[in-house]
Amino acid sequence: MRKVHIGSVKPGEKLARPILQENGTILLGAGVELNQRFIDRLAGLGIDMLFIDDPLTEGLEPTTAIQDSTRQMASDAIFKTMNSLMDQPAARGRTIVPELGRTFRKVFGDIMQDLIRREEVMVNLTNIHVADSYLFHHSLNVTILAGIMGLAKGYNRNQLEELGMGAMLFDIGMTRLPKEILTKSTALTASERKLMEKHTEEGFNILRAQHDINLLSAHCALQHHERYDGSGYPRKLKRHEIHEYAQIVAIADVYDALTSPRPHRKRYSPSEAIEFLFAAGNTYFDLDLIKLFCKHISIYPVATTVMLSSGQVAVVALNDPLAVHRPTVRIIREMDGREPSSPYQIDLKDEHSLMIVKEL
Repeated sequence: MRKVHIGSVKPGEKLARPILQENGTILLGAGVELNQRFIDRLAGLGIDMLFIDDPLTEGLEPTTAIQDSTRQMASDAIFKTMNSLMDQPAARGRTIVPELGRTFRKVFGDIMQDLIRREEVMVNLTNIHVADSYLFHHSLNVTILAGIMGLAKGYNRNQLEELGMGAMLFDIGMTRLPKEILTKSTALTASERKLMEKHTEEGFNILRAQHDINLLSAHCALQHHERYDGSGYPRKLKRHEIHEYAQIVAIADVYDALTSPRPHRKRYSPSEAIEFLFAAGNTYFDLDLIKLFCKHISIYPVATTVMLSSGQVAVVALNDPLAVHRPTVRIIREMDGREPSSPYQIDLKDEHSLMIVKEL
């Protein structure tokens, strides 16, 4: 399979990975043959990339961070909780969500079991979902990335749970905002931006009111927009004034937001997002945490289509954690535009004259 922009998909090609709805259920399953109506409909739902079957890339299978069943269960829990809160009138006092901690403790436990069982050191987030489900899938992706960071830091079980609960619920304050702001496809006005920034304190107030949510988890909601140099909000905290859990969640939040399509901009590639994070080291985020984060992210995920400096088009076939910029690639088009008579692979670690110049 390979990942392609939806504008390059041709009728008759088949989906290789399913497309998910808000609650994690399948909108369109793997193996479905795409016609122009399907393609136009998916583009209208805000989907910009698809995994398709391709004989030239047969056998290339990007690994998933968690099992499909785990993702569906977690997405459903996040979806139901967020929608339940959105449907409630804004509360003046404490907002109590029955068994919030118990529900998400079970969800995070299943996620951690999947992450611990993974043999791969590096991760890429391969799910494709409709644009309207961004909030729900974003919360789950941030949880996965934060969980990997917690494992890399050597956190004990209690610390992992505190971090994971905070990561899964860090954006819960968004449920207190008007829906027209959440769904707005153009830039926010100054007054709307000010209202949007209230979601950190709203989320903290929701989480600290729950008897079964640790206060450190609640600080992920409060502090995930604080920045290392004191330029963030709501309290303009600096450096180690920001809890490490919240710093981890902030990095995961920004990475997943950059690599997701948004109404007002195109998605960043993983390599572009990592460049942004490094440029923000010791300004927005602790540089040591960024370095640790980037050790576990695939810069060029398997199934990514790339252009080589030779003019050849290739698809990433294998990643080496010790040489993340130089994966093994499978050539699918020669420099003169011809398809190879039989696909072949090049390990860029061994071909010093070749390099990836852009993703396609």
